[in-house]
Amino acid sequence: MAQESTTAIRAVPGATPEERAALGRAARRRAPRSSHAEFRPGKNRPDPLKILQAQSATRVPELVPIRYARMTESPFRFYRGAAAIMASDLAGSPDSGIRAQLCGDAHLLNFRLLASPERQLLFDINDFDETLPGPWEWDVKRLAASLVIAGRANDFDDGVRAGIVRATVRAYRESMRRFAGMRNLDVWYSRMDADRLRTLATEHLRKRGRKALDRSMAKARTRDSLQVFDKLTRVIDGEVRIAPDPPLLVPIDELLPEIERAALEQEFHGMIERYGRTLASDRRTLLADYRLVDVARKVVGVGSVGTRCWIFLLLGRDGRDPLFLQAKEADQSVLAAHLGAGEYDNQGERVVSGQRLMQAASDIFLGWERALGIDGKRRDFYVRQLRDWKGIVVAEDLLPAGMKAFGEICGFTLARAHARSGDRIAIAAYLGNGDAFDRALVPFAEAYADRNERDHRALVDAVRAGRLPAQELPEH
Repeated sequence: MAQESTTAIRAVPGATPEERAALGRAARRRAPRSSHAEFRPGKNRPDPLKILQAQSATRVPELVPIRYARMTESPFRFYRGAAAIMASDLAGSPDSGIRAQLCGDAHLLNFRLLASPERQLLFDINDFDETLPGPWEWDVKRLAASLVIAGRANDFDDGVRAGIVRATVRAYRESMRRFAGMRNLDVWYSRMDADRLRTLATEHLRKRGRKALDRSMAKARTRDSLQVFDKLTRVIDGEVRIAPDPPLLVPIDELLPEIERAALEQEFHGMIERYGRTLASDRRTLLADYRLVDVARKVVGVGSVGTRCWIFLLLGRDGRDPLFLQAKEADQSVLAAHLGAGEYDNQGERVVSGQRLMQAASDIFLGWERALGIDGKRRDFYVRQLRDWKGIVVAEDLLPAGMKAFGEICGFTLARAHARSGDRIAIAAYLGNGDAFDRALVPFAEAYADRNERDHRALVDAVRAGRLPAQELPEH
């Protein structure tokens, strides 16, 4: 397995911008920009289904069939759950040697509307389960391939898909060049807020697209703990409880006998207290004003199905002052087998640290803890609010102009995230003024979409033949 290169290019303390730019241009000799057009998996490419099965072996057994069912639904759904497969494929790809903090799963649906602590609506990356330092190109390639896969699902022709990829990568390249010329603090404070989104919509979208964006932003502002409270709870014997919706949402009192449940509830109370110590002192004080009243196991996403995920219902001043927290299991990043494990012993801390580094503003309740599970094993978790003004694009609803504009916003957002941790001057110099890298990622993304379709078909065939279990359920 390829580990992170010992010749990786990093910002040298005290180096001048000219020296850093020279390092970036020199990296073109190591990996010409045109070389990124290639995707040629070797004869010894690992079986993608075995990669998925290896992940499933560590997950909740009764939930694994739900994951397989969701991944069989379409090539794009498969892609969402196949970050480990793509990490394996990218491990042998051209590498400039310049490192940044990676999202690790930068497909288009992991970019969305979020709330800042100041209650401003932002657009940012949202999923950091796989975050780890690595080649910045990997995130860009995963984003580009996701746009081709989504474009094919929407019946966009070859030329339209190529235009979307080029526009997205160009936005990344040009944004990185702008960040290269900015002061460090200006890079850190940069963000994509609602006003900037509206400006871009006015420039690139027709009236229908602008109205759709306004609706999405308005809807995102309604998605908070109170909205989740009304949707997911009911009053039982005078007490507010999480309403069951098995197997997607199962309260703890339906998972375990009373004696075992009492012990686990005590563990969860301790988990909330310990996790609070990873928050800033003012936020610990805020958390202390809430009391834990119920816990449930929740099925989330596509690729994450089967990982252990708990939601906690806490109440504040009264029965209409809810806070929903989500504690999600954090296993080793799918990138670790190829880049090394990283510096964090606790995988929850790895996720939180990567998220804080890459996001313009993070959830005030974002933290981590290690806790005892139902099976008696200790596992790492990261904790955040279950829902905090989150809004997501529906890829199937996007017309070509809308997907192109969305891709450009994603390109800017990803460049900003990488510029906070990587050597933005070296990356910008590597990319240059021309469109060599933009053009290279078009054939790469198409070739990877072909490979993804074949992998998806292999999973569908395995399920139909009974070699892998699948349980189709509605997704909430």
